[in-house]
Amino acid sequence: MKLHEYQAKRVFAEAGIPTPDAELAETVDAAVDAAEAIGYPVAIKAQVQVGGRGKAGGIKLVDDAEEAREAAEDILGMDLKGYHVDRVLVEEAVDFTNELYVGVTMDRGEGKPVAMVSTRGGVDIEEVAAEDPDAIAREHVDPAFGMQPYQARKAVYDAGVDRKVANDVAGVLTTLYDLWAAKDGSDAEINPLMVTADDEVIAADAVMNIDGDALFRQPELAEMQEEAAEDDLEAKANDYGFDYVRLDGNVGIIGNGAGLVMTTLDLVDHYGGEPANFLDIGGGAKAERVTNALDMVFSDENVDAVVFNIFGGITRGDEVAQGINEALDAFDEIPKRVVVRLAGTKAEEGMEILNTDLVTVEKTLEDAVQRAVEYAEEDSQ
Repeated sequence: MKLHEYQAKRVFAEAGIPTPDAELAETVDAAVDAAEAIGYPVAIKAQVQVGGRGKAGGIKLVDDAEEAREAAEDILGMDLKGYHVDRVLVEEAVDFTNELYVGVTMDRGEGKPVAMVSTRGGVDIEEVAAEDPDAIAREHVDPAFGMQPYQARKAVYDAGVDRKVANDVAGVLTTLYDLWAAKDGSDAEINPLMVTADDEVIAADAVMNIDGDALFRQPELAEMQEEAAEDDLEAKANDYGFDYVRLDGNVGIIGNGAGLVMTTLDLVDHYGGEPANFLDIGGGAKAERVTNALDMVFSDENVDAVVFNIFGGITRGDEVAQGINEALDAFDEIPKRVVVRLAGTKAEEGMEILNTDLVTVEKTLEDAVQRAVEYAEEDSQ
């Protein structure tokens, strides 16, 4: 479960992490009123759970009521990377001299939580990790003992944070770890953690993702779940009973098994494409279930082509193929080109059954992924 920025900041502020004054607004008038109450300059920020909001026009800094109204009119109702914006956070602008990054997640390779600090805040931390991994200081934590003060200080000093604010940053990192552990977090981060001219540190952004299987232990956060739902597609996935995660690419991916889907995602990336989603329809890929999966992927405006990676196990390949045919026949018009790879029990029979007027059939997963990537590139131009 992902919290919106305003929700995560509420949790952070209650724990003592400094955050800017802010109000949530759902209308243009409410946004202007909030800006007037907070005092200019303010930032007006789209509340959707996607990165790169600023570059996409979802964050605007304004200096007066006229600019606030114009910005709110532009942002409210906009489509931001496939997400409809129906709320904005009107927030006190921070006059900063530096931007830092702090975060906590699970390092599955080490089997331990890891706390991270970088002086290169305000940019995509994944890009920093790929281009200059040494720019991120890391400190692994024994969950039995929690983060110790010396560990927080070590991470901050290793990152090269100015000593004037090092103790305050270490305090924020310690609080962030404590929240992550207490709230059953999967990820928690502040990017950027801004440093002001007065050497104060303020969380200008907030990310907190919660382990959905632990929500029964987090009743206050569970109440935010419906409010924090990302979009109609995720709500639809819950209705259909699918494991679904929306991504930023344009190659739609459907598979019947988490391992198959993860392998397909990796291959799409390997062959130069960008996955649009993780969608595991589970076992028994009958016509209705396949139709629902296609309905979801076809509804994503970012998707330009779809790859099906289906393994016939308990459900035979010929039954899966018949389900795909029936599913596609249910559409008056197939809006995206679909590539199918079918393997496992009765796979050869299934390949013969598939209607090649409706789908492109490939014998290997590698060929199927490459073809889908090619289709996506062609149709995106």
